Amino acid sequence: MVEQGIPPVNVTARNTRIIPFDFDYYEPKTLREALELLDKYGESAKILAGGTDLLVKMKVRLVEPRVVINVKKIPGLRYVVEDGDYVRIGALTTLRDLEKSDLVKERLPALYDAVKVMGSVQIRNMATIGGNLCNASPAADTAPPLLVHNARVVLASIYGERVVPLEEFFVGPGRTVMKPNEMLVEILAEKASRGSSSFKKVSRVALDLAIASAAAYVEVEGGIIREARIALGSVAPKPIRARKTEELVKGLPVGSEELRKALYALEEEVSPITDVRSTAEYRRYIVKVLAWGAIESAYERVAKRAPAS
Repeated sequence: MVEQGIPPVNVTARNTRIIPFDFDYYEPKTLREALELLDKYGESAKILAGGTDLLVKMKVRLVEPRVVINVKKIPGLRYVVEDGDYVRIGALTTLRDLEKSDLVKERLPALYDAVKVMGSVQIRNMATIGGNLCNASPAADTAPPLLVHNARVVLASIYGERVVPLEEFFVGPGRTVMKPNEMLVEILAEKASRGSSSFKKVSRVALDLAIASAAAYVEVEGGIIREARIALGSVAPKPIRARKTEELVKGLPVGSEELRKALYALEEEVSPITDVRSTAEYRRYIVKVLAWGAIESAYERVAKRAPAS
């Protein structure tokens, strides 16, 4: 019975700090056990890794899984290692792990740029790279850096593994190509060897999601861009590679007016929306500025690495 004059609390409309529905909870100790649970429960199950997105959504009933599978204690899924031309990252690697990794800072500098400005230290200590990608937000800050490093993801089920280019992994807001019985277990990203990369974003406040973001990888010879990769976040239904613009900037001098004009092609590759964070018009404008800044910063890193003449 509701007391007179006191409105009832709508637990579906606010974060009550509790999860207002029942679910079954599992804590597998091995990857095989987790995959068997996924195969059994499929779409009714959700994986809990860091929990920084899932638990919030469960508290406000945006998602109501019947089964929660906590994979935090599964060994062998939290690592950053160099392997030939690639850096291999386990899906349970936290953002803080990446931030503190000299290998990430040297070989995947755009990813280092991104993780060090994602949320608070407390969030980075909990949030995992696998969770950030599987959440499939158009604003996922780890996605553009990994896209310019030609990343691929390894998806596992009890029937085996498959490797998917990250560019093909995202389908739309909150949607990926993962099957209900699959789990992302590893990310493989190409090292910056001949070139370097950088990431830039703009947000309302420091801990907020990006209004827009851009990552760039460049290889430069004599001040001329010989290879370029540009990826964007928060300006389309999913993180994207700006492949048309990439071709236009190749062969142009870094810092030139020609390069600045070439980046106007980004307007044709994005499809931003107006929401509570920004307008579509501002996103369409600022993404060009961010891409310019990312290219400039990546070039500065290349120049610092070049031997003195």
